[in-house]
Amino acid sequence: MVKRALDYNAAALILCHNHPSGSAEPSIADRKMTKVLQKALEMVDVRVLDHIIVGEGDPLSMAEYGWI
Repeated sequence: MVKRALDYNAAALILCHNHPSGSAEPSIADRKMTKVLQKALEMVDVRVLDHIIVGEGDPLSMAEYGWI
């Protein structure tokens, strides 16, 4: 993720993935991985603006819940 952000000279990014189960609720692993990615990207001055999880119904925005 860090390499790709640097390849594109990104200042910020939005993470997004789907849950085939249909639930847009983030798992504990989703929340931990988001924090790991945030810390890694901070080291190269790239901000994570949001992490969106897509399932059935409305997507969930971690930023809206204050998790980012």
